[in-house]
Amino acid sequence: MNYAQHPEGRERSGSVADFVGRRRELKELREDIARTGLDTLSGRKAKAPRARVLLVAGRPGSGRTALAEAFVREVGPQYPDGLLRVRLTEPGGETVATERAVRTLLEGLGERTPPGAGEDDLSAALRDALKNRRAILLVDDAADPQQVDALLPDTPECLVVVTAEGPLTGIPDVRPCTLGGLDPASAVGLLARIIGDTRVAVDPRAAEALAEECGGLPAALTLAGGWLAAHPKAAVADLAKQLHEMPPGTTGPLGRAFRLVYESLPQPARRTLHLLPLAPAGYLDSHTASALAGCSVAAAQSTLEDFAALGLVRHAPDGLFLLPGCLAPFLQALLETKERPAEVQLARARMLERTVRLLTSCRAMADTDEDDDGLLREHLDGTPRALRFPDRRAAATWLDTRLPALTSSAHLAVADGGLDTLARRLVSALVRALAGHRGTDAAAPELYGLHRLVLDVAERRGLHRERAAALLNLADLDAETGRTQEALARYRAALGAGKAAKDPYATGRAMESVGGAYQELADWPRASDWFGRALAHALARGERADEARLYGRLGNVHTYAGRYGEALRSWRAAAAGYRRLADVPGQAKALSEMARVQEYAGRPEESLHTCREAIELARRAGDQRLQAALQVRLADTLDRLGDPAAARLHRSAADRLLGDDPAACEIRSVSD
Repeated sequence: MNYAQHPEGRERSGSVADFVGRRRELKELREDIARTGLDTLSGRKAKAPRARVLLVAGRPGSGRTALAEAFVREVGPQYPDGLLRVRLTEPGGETVATERAVRTLLEGLGERTPPGAGEDDLSAALRDALKNRRAILLVDDAADPQQVDALLPDTPECLVVVTAEGPLTGIPDVRPCTLGGLDPASAVGLLARIIGDTRVAVDPRAAEALAEECGGLPAALTLAGGWLAAHPKAAVADLAKQLHEMPPGTTGPLGRAFRLVYESLPQPARRTLHLLPLAPAGYLDSHTASALAGCSVAAAQSTLEDFAALGLVRHAPDGLFLLPGCLAPFLQALLETKERPAEVQLARARMLERTVRLLTSCRAMADTDEDDDGLLREHLDGTPRALRFPDRRAAATWLDTRLPALTSSAHLAVADGGLDTLARRLVSALVRALAGHRGTDAAAPELYGLHRLVLDVAERRGLHRERAAALLNLADLDAETGRTQEALARYRAALGAGKAAKDPYATGRAMESVGGAYQELADWPRASDWFGRALAHALARGERADEARLYGRLGNVHTYAGRYGEALRSWRAAAAGYRRLADVPGQAKALSEMARVQEYAGRPEESLHTCREAIELARRAGDQRLQAALQVRLADTLDRLGDPAAARLHRSAADRLLGDDPAACEIRSVSD
């Protein structure tokens, strides 16, 4: 079973299927699993046994990831609980945040991650999720030991395989398997897989010479083989000579092979290649390449296929391509030296604009089941065919598979600073698409990070209204996950931003939310004070629906505080407000709460009268659940008044309303 759900967590096309050689290294890694640990050798018992960590170390282009993939495939049957993958460095060299890496693994395990949780809490959740599992973690391109340490399971039943350029100093008992170039026979074998056995057999010495010029590096051999495959009439010996005669300043075997391939490209393809480092998280598809290069989607797809054949990009699942990290320095150098800054900014803007349009189309498909008035069809009619999705499922799949790249795109757009308007649109479109397809609760972890990005832009640009909205959204997510103090601080900050923006909605919403936070903290005086401020704000604006709701919230707080007289006045005002709005269900619920408070206050006769009035309103509203709850409340009151026969009648009426629905038998409080 493979738990991983993201592109970085799925099997990379070409890394295992094209694997050759490394028999000795594979044997060493297998033996290293059962090797006696340092603690045992020294006679000390480990305080907290952890997973065995195996390290495959090698410079970029040495095939370290391919070796790790081949190894975990071999030993996979010994770990029946699956394989999890995560990459800790982006192709461009940016380090992946530990929080994001841990979330990727937790999501791969099917574990829900609380929005806004810190690194320590997430690491603890990961270790807890793995403690009874026998699984493999493949951790690719680790930049430093601290990244890896946060991911290590506290169980020797799991295996962690790490790839990195150097040692993992600080993690005990790790013996690196260090890679150099392939041995001559394996290097020639890799060439033969790419160009065919015949051309190698015609001149085996030339193939050996070419392998030597490539330093045995799989990445350089792949580029050279791709060039030969694209030039079927070229001799292997001629290519080896070309590489040998390149200027000495060219950076190593990999740099020479890259230069050879680059110089063979037509000018339009070269320009597309220059711009590929702008692709977020190193992920590409035809739309991204099309927007960057300013060409058609079909032309971009053809160019990417050609690049994959040459070894400049790799095929990945779901129609994606991945930039090899070992080529990132060369590609970045081309971007900086061959393209003007204004052209680079324009290409980035085109890419972001295309992403926004795709996200808008994706979000529209989430409403396909509710398009009764034809608004969706009208919207899609104005969208180019290339940007449409055939159905909701295709849109949701696109969103899931592109999410790492989309999230990275949002982060890069905000960090850029020069495209803040596009960045805000992108984040907004991604928030709507995630909420539309996954629902707000399921998408909460991603939404939390996106709202923080909006906050960054708003604070940088002095956008008070956007800052208030971002703070409110973040505070709501904090409140939902029990971080009430953090939520309270953000609600107060949102109030200041709302006032600065002269936004009455944000101001009123923040006041009410501050009151709600104090209510959650059981600070009844402050809660009632803030609800009172929000109520005064609503009264001044003539917002009748807000008035009725806030009277109800005040009634709740007064009830919890035991101030029954004030609670009754508030609920009476709420019921009157709902009556003026012709909101029968709202009025019924307000009266039901009045009846409850009257009973608490020792006024059972008044409670009976109010309860009967509420039952009639609930009947008119067609709310059977509320009717049943009120019938039960009425029965309880009659029992206390010494009328058990009448009480039985009302309980029977409640049973008839609930019917055979077992879930409906648990009557809850009807307060908001």
